Amino acid sequence: MEGKSLPDETEAGRVDSVLELSLVIPLYNEVDSLPHLIDAIDSTLLKHKIVAEILFINDGSTDGSDQVLSDLEQKDNRIRIFSFRRNRGKSAALDVGFRHAKGKYVITMDADLQDDPEEIPKLITKIEEGFDVVSGWKKKRYDPISKTIPSKVFNWAARTVSGIKLHDFNCGLKIYRREVLDTIRVYGELHRFIPILAAAQGWRIGELVVQHHPRKWGKTKFGFTRFFSGLLDLISIVFITRFTSSPMHLFGSFGFISLIFGFFILAYLSIGWFIGDPIGQRPLFFLGILLVIVGIQFFSMGWIGEMISHMFAMAKNPKQTMDD
Repeated sequence: MEGKSLPDETEAGRVDSVLELSLVIPLYNEVDSLPHLIDAIDSTLLKHKIVAEILFINDGSTDGSDQVLSDLEQKDNRIRIFSFRRNRGKSAALDVGFRHAKGKYVITMDADLQDDPEEIPKLITKIEEGFDVVSGWKKKRYDPISKTIPSKVFNWAARTVSGIKLHDFNCGLKIYRREVLDTIRVYGELHRFIPILAAAQGWRIGELVVQHHPRKWGKTKFGFTRFFSGLLDLISIVFITRFTSSPMHLFGSFGFISLIFGFFILAYLSIGWFIGDPIGQRPLFFLGILLVIVGIQFFSMGWIGEMISHMFAMAKNPKQTMDD
């Protein structure tokens, strides 16, 4: 079979027809669950007469998952396999799947069978109500408390900061219209925030309660480092979606607040100095100077950011001039 090489990845299998659905399934060391997963997917697709391709993205597995996938691909021409030579993370795996999926709709799901393939037709029905992205909500979860509590905190923070009222941003079971994925790129750890990225583009976001199952095979890939990195990524995604084209709105706000407090402190101390109160050794004096300096630095970062944004805008439209 002819394969195609991509940077740090290989592909096997090819489906050239226009499809109704693409299933994108990233995996890392899920050798025991794969045969059961494909049986469950086959049963659902056959029962509901859904035409689909199945894209497995092997994220550098070391437990023999690659051989199981190869055997499955030999038996089923719907299966397409992409393999990384090393573990690169879920975002990189999803990005490859998104770039190669051909279906009208794209569904993502995890390979550990905690996501139920029986939810596939429900997701299709939900998105056809007029949504562009539908995210699953594991309302009743079968995970240890060490995973559910951090998840609740993360989802609360994501709802609060983004304004998108989803209960479970990190649910692997989601469905997208094909055209949505053409407008976004997923990298780093941004797979958790695809609904936020899509909403920033004006796409309509929906939610569907989905069934969740206990893990029967393999080990969870969740850790507390992922929780903290997720919160840092949330700050990044807010900047990307709100302030990329207007960085002065962010840096200028912090700079203005810092300058105001600094000037008030220095004005207060100056009045005392005029009436004979020494201020040279007072900590408040140094705080006032520090706040003014920090405020100027924030404004400077905002101005630099605005110039960079303007340069990118001019590069996209070289005919535009300042007089326009």
